[in-house]
Amino acid sequence: MSQRKKISKEATPSTQRSPHAYRLEYQRDVTNRLRRIEGQVTALLSMIESGRSCEEVAQQMSAVRRAMDKAFYKMMTCSVMEAATVPGEERLREVERSTRILERYA
Repeated sequence: MSQRKKISKEATPSTQRSPHAYRLEYQRDVTNRLRRIEGQVTALLSMIESGRSCEEVAQQMSAVRRAMDKAFYKMMTCSVMEAATVPGEERLREVERSTRILERYA
């Protein structure tokens, strides 16, 4: 039953939260992700300096790359959410701008 409450709570319409609240939430999440990635990169340097195998280092590099991709997409989600809250005709232009960013950098 608590699972059902959690799902319905997450399904709250975005109109009830301000764009600023979304930005703060997403930025906090991305900041935490980047700090973890920073630790992973430090560990990668240690692996290389200690002579770990190329395969092991490459595997960890792949994990860091995936973590960066997730951080990027999380930030882009923030951009789209903010664009969706822009009033009137400007909304479509802002959503299109966000999608162009995705097309360019993803």
